[in-house]
Order: sequence, then structure tokens, then C-alpha cells
Amino acid sequence: MKAYVFPGQGSQFEGMGKELYDSNPVAKELFERANEVLSWRITEVMFHGTKEELTQTKVTQPAVFLESIVRAKIAGPSFQPEAVAGHSLGELTALAAAGALQFEDALVLVSKRAFAMQKACELVDSTMAAVLGMEDALVEEICRSITDEVVVPANYNTPGQLVISGTRKGIEQVTPILQEKGAKRVVLLAVGGAFHSPLMQPAQDELAEAIRNTPFQAPVCPIYQNVNAQAVTDPEAIRNNLIAQLTAPVKWTQTIEQMVQDGVQLFVEVGGSGAVLRGMIRKINKEAATEAL
Repeated sequence: MKAYVFPGQGSQFEGMGKELYDSNPVAKELFERANEVLSWRITEVMFHGTKEELTQTKVTQPAVFLESIVRAKIAGPSFQPEAVAGHSLGELTALAAAGALQFEDALVLVSKRAFAMQKACELVDSTMAAVLGMEDALVEEICRSITDEVVVPANYNTPGQLVISGTRKGIEQVTPILQEKGAKRVVLLAVGGAFHSPLMQPAQDELAEAIRNTPFQAPVCPIYQNVNAQAVTDPEAIRNNLIAQLTAPVKWTQTIEQMVQDGVQLFVEVGGSGAVLRGMIRKINKEAATEAL
């Protein structure tokens, strides 16, 4: 079984999408349609913007979505997913690629998601950190021991790499405890706030209405969603899981393990460098075959 996987925020790069725009008329049409839907020329920043400009949340999320979905769309008849999954933002790309969302609807949701998350980030001084070389259960236990600040597991990326999310004071408070208990490293991430934590509740509240008002269809194949790491095909369940995703952890390790258990033998990463998720997948399951589209 072949599955397609889609990266999230952090996979952007300078000049992203320009080669596709210049070489493929279908890609050019999709990029121009995106400019119209967003009412501003995101392609100018994608193709010619600096690294700093690309890391603006209002740019990053729709840019990453666009570059990935265009690659999937121009693949033509060879794009025949038997399963899909996406890491955080990439879940929306996966939904569009599998036909659960129309291109324009997905792009609008991605843009609204970016602005809602940015606003939530500005409410509280918050951040994220990668905890390396420690069992997930111990990280979870230590996070629970912090009771006066928000500190929670956010991204189960690979065995031995769990990203935590919370208030800046909470992350600063928990870091020496994690190190004392055996974490090899605790690396503060250059992000705007505490994604996939209770601090994203204002963003979830704002985005929930938009998601509920967006039409969802049954996808052409199962999508393994971040919140439960299970194959989902029911449009209403997909919708509810997508709403929950903003404040819930990304269960990427569990997702890949479940997909392998369900018979996925080849993972194809679509978008970005084509290496971010492939690297994670190989750490989760050394036997899994991977390639980039």
C-alpha cells in the first residue's frame, strides 16, 4: 500500500514553488488562483521573498500548503493515494489531496488558521521546545508535574523526540527538570507560540466556525488524522478532528506506526525538501520505504 504524507510549518524555503510555476501550466494556474482567493500575491513572497518574510505565519502556512498541493495536483494520474496523512498544517493539505476539501476551501481555511494562531500567540508569551533522548511517558509525567504554568506534549515526532509546548515561564521551569531526569537535550524552537496546546484555544474557537461552515466530502482514501492516529473517512468525524487538532498533540509517531500496521509499505513525501517527514518515518520504522514526489 502506498501513502502520501504532507509536511507542515518549517518546511518552507526561499524560492519555493517558482520552478513549478515556470515549468508547468497547471501549476501556474493553481498559483494564480491562490493569489485571487487570498486577495494578495502570495507568489511574490514565495518566489522572491527572504527567509524572514517566509517565516511570517500569514505567509508560511498558505505557502507550505500551496507548494505541496500543487505538486500533488500536477502529478496527474500517477497520484493514486491509498492513504494520506499530514503533520499539523499538512493535515489540511492531505485532506485537499484526498478530495475531502476543495482546493479553494482548503486554502481559505489554511489562511484563517494562520491568522487565528498568530492572534492566539500574541495573547500569551509562549513557546515550544524539543525534548531529545527521553521516553515519551517520562516527558508526559514531568510535564504534568508543572501545575502553575501550561506545559504539555505537542508533537510526538519520533521515538526519543517529543516537542513540548506552553508558556515561556513553563518551558523555562520544566527544562532543567527534564535535563536532570535524563533528557539528552532540550532545544528551544524558533516559533511564535505554543502550538498544539491549551493556549491555542482562542484560535480553535475562531477557526471552529469556519470549519463547520466549510463543505467536506468523503475522501478517496482514508486519512490518518493527528488527534487520534487512526484511519478516518467519515466527513463529520474528519471535521471534528480537524477542529480538535489546534489544541491537541500531533501524534505523528503513533500515526506512522498505525499506517505500517494497516499495510502501508511506501511513504511518499509531497512538498518542501521532501526529507523532513521521510527522516522521521525512518526513525519510527526502519523497515518503511520512503521517497519524495
